[in-house]
Amino acid sequence: MGQGHSDEHVARNVSTEQLSHELALRFAKKCFTPLEITHFKDVFRSLADEQNGIQYWKEETLCRFLVIPDALGPGPLIYQMATYLGAFPFPSLAPSILTIEAMLKVVVIMTERYRTVLKRGGADRNKLLFRSLAVFDRRMSSVYEKSSQELLDSVRDEKVEKVDTSDTVLDEARSQAAGEEPHSAQGFSIDKPANDEDEDEDDDELALAALESLDAIEVFKYDQGADTKIHHAQIPVDNFRRLLMLLLVIAPLDAQESLSRHAERLTPRRMESLREVADSILWSFTPEQNAGIFYQSFNKIIPASLPFMFDGLNPLFEHFLFSKNIDLSKRRRSSTSAPLTSPTVPHVPDTPIDPLLPREGDILNLDILSQLSFFIKGNNLFRRLRPLYLGADAGFSLGSIEQKVFNWRAPSILLVSGTRLSSTPKGSRERSFADTLPPKRFPDGASGNNSNGKVIFGVYIDVPWKHTYKEAIGDGEMLLFQLSPLHEVFRASTLSRDYLTFTKSGVGFGCPPPRAKNVSGITSHTALGPVSLMLDSSLEFGVFTHDSTGGGSFHPSQTRKSDWQDRFEIENLEVWGCGGDEEAERQRAAWAFEEREAEARRSVKMGKDVEADRALLEMAGLVGNHNASGGSMG
Repeated sequence: MGQGHSDEHVARNVSTEQLSHELALRFAKKCFTPLEITHFKDVFRSLADEQNGIQYWKEETLCRFLVIPDALGPGPLIYQMATYLGAFPFPSLAPSILTIEAMLKVVVIMTERYRTVLKRGGADRNKLLFRSLAVFDRRMSSVYEKSSQELLDSVRDEKVEKVDTSDTVLDEARSQAAGEEPHSAQGFSIDKPANDEDEDEDDDELALAALESLDAIEVFKYDQGADTKIHHAQIPVDNFRRLLMLLLVIAPLDAQESLSRHAERLTPRRMESLREVADSILWSFTPEQNAGIFYQSFNKIIPASLPFMFDGLNPLFEHFLFSKNIDLSKRRRSSTSAPLTSPTVPHVPDTPIDPLLPREGDILNLDILSQLSFFIKGNNLFRRLRPLYLGADAGFSLGSIEQKVFNWRAPSILLVSGTRLSSTPKGSRERSFADTLPPKRFPDGASGNNSNGKVIFGVYIDVPWKHTYKEAIGDGEMLLFQLSPLHEVFRASTLSRDYLTFTKSGVGFGCPPPRAKNVSGITSHTALGPVSLMLDSSLEFGVFTHDSTGGGSFHPSQTRKSDWQDRFEIENLEVWGCGGDEEAERQRAAWAFEEREAEARRSVKMGKDVEADRALLEMAGLVGNHNASGGSMG
């Protein structure tokens, strides 16, 4: 008991700078291999500026190293994020100078390597990223206001005792690994942002886990009191749009792949497409109601509809672990130690890489592909999709879909785009379609930043396609989603299992199977699920329904509590298969087998006794007088 009380007392009196240094030391030791530390150290030192014995990175250095495209303009925002994360787990120290300790923490958080040290904070990175992007007070309202020179001047003016930590933290990590005692080092005290009011911060699981690992949990309460409540912060809309455009570009990035490969594709036409996709995502946060993105909507929408949106940051910041200045070929020949044969040895291939898509469709392009990767894992999409059915090429008919898509034994993605119909049907085709549906009770959906009535819906289907009769197919892994004009994902529910129906009446997702024809001759309406997408039998029209009360095969929106229904004329329809050559070969083999079976049925050979064979076929009802009644033994 006495020892515990003593430890707690010591923890209260340890400075935040010292605890920050100890955390960086633990990250260096636990989250990286010695080889990775060598590369990281070389990358940092080779590009660092130095002033008054302090080695640090400027905004220009960080953006140049990461090859952030100037056309997108997110450089100051990435630098703002880094200066906040570099102060982790103490918000009061932000914005921090990007010293080697700060950059080490930035890389650990951006690549999610902290999970090896902070067991209980694994799901809290999004909250930390929100803080790094948000505006907390008036003086932080712009990412362009403070320069690294101002930060350095503030450090010098405070006259805090400083030491050059460019090698300290890494050397101490190696010393501890060798069983030596670490050297103590004093960190830097950075200017603290002024706040309009002094309030307690909501608990931050990641920061709590970090301080808990250092036996310094009491410091958390003291430091958090200097920060503003997260619910009073917001991300400026323009900043978030710039970040979204960057995240769309880096979504397919590999750890050893330069961003310059993707930046080269930023033509004016691509920039326009990027902005359209980014706006669809942005408007799902309802910016028309607020000047910025608040944490409440951020925390709801990211897990539900954009769970993998920040995944592209992982390989981007992995570049810190691949130094081009270190040639390991000689060391490999002279040593056989495990770290030198690690798979993390940097190797950037010069040969052309496979395209992300074998070809673009009328709906699916590189930007829509990246948008899909925000809620479907990228390793199932990038260089893994192939067109199974493209309406513009194969024709808009259920038969064409059957011919192209059936027997695909891997997941597939359906995308449909169109233009909203007016509330009053125009022309005989629209009236005929409206007559097959129940009366429209809900208004059109939100238009976002789109005034032309264009909509894009889609479905992720993880079961093979087939004809359905009395029962639907599919399971709880299916996803129904909207990509434009707003982005939202509607996940499968277990209240009903009408996930996919494919009949002569059309294709339905979340719709009950069609009922048998009414014997009275009265035309029955197509049954629509509470949250559903239905394409008619001619593939001319579609309807998306959202009933906020739910109760169907897909959950209703978690953010939009209203009811709406979009009836639209189909312009493009595509089905893409998630798989490679192996899956394509299986589909070809299945089609070949069915063709052989059909041919065998068409060419049934008669035996020598023709009359006996014919009598046998007549008894089976396959030939002869089919109108005669038979089969009864009574």
